[in-house]
Amino acid sequence: MEYLRINFNQIFNFLADGRIEPKARIRIGGIEFGPGVQFSRGVQFAGVDLFNWSGKDLALTQESGVWVIHGFYE
Repeated sequence: MEYLRINFNQIFNFLADGRIEPKARIRIGGIEFGPGVQFSRGVQFAGVDLFNWSGKDLALTQESGVWVIHGFYE
């Protein structure tokens, strides 16, 4: 499977209060959510605190309009 390499900041918005929100529907580890879902540091999706990957590149595919996160590039 070939992954798209897209920067975290292209997929998530950083809000003024320090939370982040996806710009589009995403799925990570079987959990799917989209715009309107806001979360802060320490919240984990499929055991992953997405804040740890802010600014880094994500390994993604797109399935029916949903960005699927498969991993992260160091």
